[in-house]
Amino acid sequence: MDLQIAMILGQDGVTNGAIYALLALSILLVFTVTRVLLIPLGEFVSFGALTMAAVQSGTPNSIVWLVAGLAVVEAALDLRVRFRSPSRRGVPLNMVLKVVYAFALVVLMYQLPLADLPMAAQVLLTLAVVVPLGPQMYRLFFQPIANAPSLVLLIVSIAVHVAMVGVGLLLFGPSGAQTKPFSEAGFELGPLMINSQSLWVVALSLALIIVLYQFFERTIYGKALRATAINRVGSQLMGISPVFAGRASFLLASFIGALSGVMIAPITTIYFDSGFIISLKGFVGAIIGGLASYPLAALGAVLVGLLEAFSSFWASTYKEVIVFTLIIPFLLWRSLTSRHVEEEE
Repeated sequence: MDLQIAMILGQDGVTNGAIYALLALSILLVFTVTRVLLIPLGEFVSFGALTMAAVQSGTPNSIVWLVAGLAVVEAALDLRVRFRSPSRRGVPLNMVLKVVYAFALVVLMYQLPLADLPMAAQVLLTLAVVVPLGPQMYRLFFQPIANAPSLVLLIVSIAVHVAMVGVGLLLFGPSGAQTKPFSEAGFELGPLMINSQSLWVVALSLALIIVLYQFFERTIYGKALRATAINRVGSQLMGISPVFAGRASFLLASFIGALSGVMIAPITTIYFDSGFIISLKGFVGAIIGGLASYPLAALGAVLVGLLEAFSSFWASTYKEVIVFTLIIPFLLWRSLTSRHVEEEE
């Protein structure tokens, strides 16, 4: 391996690591707020990439009907709960707006000249379609069992992942897709030709991390989520709704996942089930951070990206094995250095 090859592999590793870092932060956020290990996070990645590809090809995708159907089911469940309560009657405005928004997406998807839209409009439409699936997923599958043991939440998360993979196959088919790059320019840095799409990925990832940091540090909603992540019971006693915290965390996770899919779709071919492996590597980064530290999770995810890139050169057949084996020494180290508390029967 010479310097040029090492720089090319380093570029690929940093680019992939930036995506893994965003997914690691999403997993960490959802887990600390809701105790849910969000295994279906990868589906937001693949749904975002494949929806963007469908938009660029000018083909309306049935995912908008999925969003509309889940919105109707969500509204029906909320109405049932509301009318069972004697103190609350009538239909709230936000419930109506959710259903109207979902069916407005259906109209836009089938009426707009999708292939002729500017790239920015295509990205916004993709995010507008995919992101609502996050809060809908929380409302339908996790909110009713929010106080269940962690093992039950994990089993439900696995079941939702399996169901979403099947839905992805039904909506997008078995064929993979790749989207147009944000920019086709290239920049020379010594012997290395830097792909502008890689720069877009790294720049957008850093910008999103900075925006999230400002959101958690300076906004009342961000501080509410931080409080819930630190102490769920204490934050609830202070008036922070656990339902709001759960929906907000799933909303941020679905946004980050869908945006990650849009960013990597020009670099690699994405299939309906590709998101699981991508999010699993983000999970390795989150484990390195101990499912508690955001900076360590981000650094661990970049380490995963670099290790994957260099493993593909030295032992491409075993690169996935090498990446996922990385989790073992960190789990062993945490097992030896953490205090164990026996659960009461």
